[in-house]
Amino acid sequence: MLKIIIIRGLLILALLGIVYGLLAVRPQPVLYHNRYSQHAHGDQFWKWQWQRWRHPPHTAPSQAILGIAPDLALIHSQREDVRATWVGHASVLYQIDGINILTDPHWGDRASPISFLGPKRHQPPGLAFEDLPRIDYVLISHNHYDHLDLATVQRLMNRADQHPIFLVPAGVDIWFKANVAHTVLFGEQANVHGLQWWQEMVIQGKTQQHRIRFLPVQHWSARSLFDRYDTLWGGWAVLSPQFTFWFSGDLGYSKDIADIHANIGEVDLAAIAIGGYAPRWFMQRAHIDPAQAIRVMQDLHAKQALAIHWGTFERLTDEPLDEPPKVLQQQLQQQSIDAQRFRVLRHGESMTLLVRH
Repeated sequence: MLKIIIIRGLLILALLGIVYGLLAVRPQPVLYHNRYSQHAHGDQFWKWQWQRWRHPPHTAPSQAILGIAPDLALIHSQREDVRATWVGHASVLYQIDGINILTDPHWGDRASPISFLGPKRHQPPGLAFEDLPRIDYVLISHNHYDHLDLATVQRLMNRADQHPIFLVPAGVDIWFKANVAHTVLFGEQANVHGLQWWQEMVIQGKTQQHRIRFLPVQHWSARSLFDRYDTLWGGWAVLSPQFTFWFSGDLGYSKDIADIHANIGEVDLAAIAIGGYAPRWFMQRAHIDPAQAIRVMQDLHAKQALAIHWGTFERLTDEPLDEPPKVLQQQLQQQSIDAQRFRVLRHGESMTLLVRH
């Protein structure tokens, strides 16, 4: 039995190395760099794994994380107000002016390249894939397995009743061409577009035009041991005439946030990661904690924030699955900030917002 446990432990360590690509030495130059930090991946990955092996972190929630039945009538309606539905982790359905946008869609059972190992889904998607409305645009923040799920993007690409457009970081478009059937990169039928930081695409809604802009944040990319920083990463802004939505993806705290505010102005709704921060000594350059999430909200001058990136996948990081929203509420209270300004939705829950007039 001890031998089996040791073998299983070694397999898990090897898998995590593949998932996070955290080798200390890289054999070739990187293609992309952070703007304010030499690198954002955690040092001493194996030290972290050794600590986990010797002292397994208590990541189980202290009480059940309860989702909610999605409001399908709202999601499929033609109402004019802005809607955001939290599917889970970094997957948000954002709806404005008849446009349906998905961020980092993930309907898989694991955040892993292997179907039977790696971080397992703890909470089912808050919205069943079959209940999705027509999807017009899919925004990918970066290529880590908990944000870019091959099976999910292939299912979206295969939907016969629609033709979603995928907006992805530079380099991830090449990955799509190599791995996702029906990818078209060039010409009038192009359905995958790779963007550099600050680039944007103009799209047409039901009544007006909108701009989707790719913006820099501090993070990193990798899907294997040898491709760290080979593709870009970032957050996304959907800039509408009367409303601005910003999606953080994964990020460490940096001056990039102030630069984003200078570039896009005040934000009406910001979807901000609050989980994935422990152990802090390892995660601090790549993932913000709840206190920093509030600081991001303030730096953006965001009128409303939506908490994402928590409570969905087991053992991605070391904090308990239900800890991030608790710490967030404590921090909001300590800073005398109205809790309703930084909303914590349940899996499947929607929020509606009014556009400016």
